Amino acid sequence: MTITIKELALKCGVSTATVSRAMNDDPSVKKATKDKVLSFAKKLNYNPNLLARSFVTKKSNIIGLVMPDIYGEFFMEVIHGVDEVCYLNKYYTMVTSSHGKRSTAEAIVDFMSKGIVGGIILMTPSIDDEIRKILQLNHLPIVVISGKRDFDRCDSISIDNYNGAYYLVDYLINTKKIKKIAHITGPLDNNDAVQRQRGYLNALEDNGIKLNKNWIVGGDFTTFGGQAASNKLLKMQDRPEVIFAANDMMAIGCYVTARELGLKIPIDFGVVGFDDIFVSQFLNPRLTTAHIPIFDMGKEAATTLIKRMIKSEKNKFEHIIMPTELIIGGSVK
Repeated sequence: MTITIKELALKCGVSTATVSRAMNDDPSVKKATKDKVLSFAKKLNYNPNLLARSFVTKKSNIIGLVMPDIYGEFFMEVIHGVDEVCYLNKYYTMVTSSHGKRSTAEAIVDFMSKGIVGGIILMTPSIDDEIRKILQLNHLPIVVISGKRDFDRCDSISIDNYNGAYYLVDYLINTKKIKKIAHITGPLDNNDAVQRQRGYLNALEDNGIKLNKNWIVGGDFTTFGGQAASNKLLKMQDRPEVIFAANDMMAIGCYVTARELGLKIPIDFGVVGFDDIFVSQFLNPRLTTAHIPIFDMGKEAATTLIKRMIKSEKNKFEHIIMPTELIIGGSVK
């Protein structure tokens, strides 16, 4: 049976207000009283109602995390990073996603309208006019994780997608002496995908390599999308030497296609990816890719938001760019 704050106060011989202050480590509560309250709370397995506490204090220590999806290793690593920081700072994480059935804007409004969360981390591929309007009118602290910094009125975390892709393709050209490089794009309404494609195109141009438009094939950041796109590329009469997939999930799809077509990586063709998700190191051969500190990105977002929630400042927003790092595997000969 769950004990209430009134029952705990009665056991301790203090008021409910004193119990609340003691549980929140209020310095106005004497140490002996606080120790007594905490001791009884532990003994009686008292767990304060988070919603009730937020209504009383007018503050919530629940962080809302809005994501385009929660399926896949990339999103789980972001959640893991956010949750670790929240746990260490005695905050709680509430996760929601659109699941493709509702818009990101609807997910944000849903969190805001319920009055449960004290701040929001929004992970979105792009900020459209509808989201922009919501962010402008919103009173809650918000940190945006996006592929491109395109909104200046809140804190943001972005990835250095352009340079990550540029240096990866430049490495293929100048170190591996490869010129026939194809690209499987991500969805082109996604800022990460757009910046990675731009890096690919500029690296070709700067190295004097003529673009073969047939070697740019659309993908959707899924394994199946990478499989379909690589199947198309590898059945061309003039096929590329290396496929640059805009993320590791699509690169994994290229491995699947190789197996189905009886081809060997990197002997028959090479593959490079982007993200360096955990599973990529276990591919055979190990995938060459651009590493993103995904876990650290989640931690940075949560740390930034909690600071904003505590200080309640409306100016001097932080715009953090997470660097990428080239990871050399055996997927290119």
